[in-house]
Amino acid sequence: MTDDDQLQLRAEQYHAPPGLLTDRVIMITGAGGGLGSTLATSCAELGARVVLCGRKVPKLEKVYDAIVSAGGQRPSIAPLDLERADATHYDALADAVRNEFGRLDGLVHAAALLGERAPVEHYDVVAWLRVMHVNVNAAFILTKSLLPLLKLSPDASVAFVSSGVAVRARAYWGAYAVSKFAVEGLMQLLADETDASTNIRVNSVNPGAMRTPMRAAAYPGEDPATVVEPDQVLRPFIFLLGPDSQGISGRRFDAQ
Repeated sequence: MTDDDQLQLRAEQYHAPPGLLTDRVIMITGAGGGLGSTLATSCAELGARVVLCGRKVPKLEKVYDAIVSAGGQRPSIAPLDLERADATHYDALADAVRNEFGRLDGLVHAAALLGERAPVEHYDVVAWLRVMHVNVNAAFILTKSLLPLLKLSPDASVAFVSSGVAVRARAYWGAYAVSKFAVEGLMQLLADETDASTNIRVNSVNPGAMRTPMRAAAYPGEDPATVVEPDQVLRPFIFLLGPDSQGISGRRFDAQ
């Protein structure tokens, strides 16, 4: 088994000790969605102070209530519409995190749009641009805005959510597949830029097939019982957000 295989297995089978993320400030985008909400709850259970970032406040409030009910530290709600946000919104979010916490220890880009499932020949141009903006451009802008706060952490981690179609595109996956290729490029670029000069590590995780609304939209005829729940794909994310992944950067992990 190669070193890469061993590291992949370590992340895939990682068991987090209690309190692993105690007092770490972790922002999760798409925190109202299937993966984002589940990851936020898990991070809070491990002691993190979670910043719930998403478009729909009622969904974020449900996650907030679940975390508080389970005894976690009270999270912060950070509404942000990645499709329509401008520079002032990103600056305001960064200022809010700075004022409340003084730093950021983790950032997970879980927000994404699926877009159309259609051949390139018939793909709507506006829909293409919308998916590329939310999945790639917004992730870049948010990361850029938060980098000064990540640099203030002694042990910061950025994790991008990847996909199987980020390695080999498949017909009719359109802008989503292309955006995930771009996300992998952004991850590698940022990892190389921060590797020697900061305490920031940057990686990506492909969660694989899981039971979420996005999966149901992509595969409307699929039996949901044939794919796992989001809580079954969290181990690599938790591994990357905690101290056991120090020194690991520029890597892509599979959760399944």
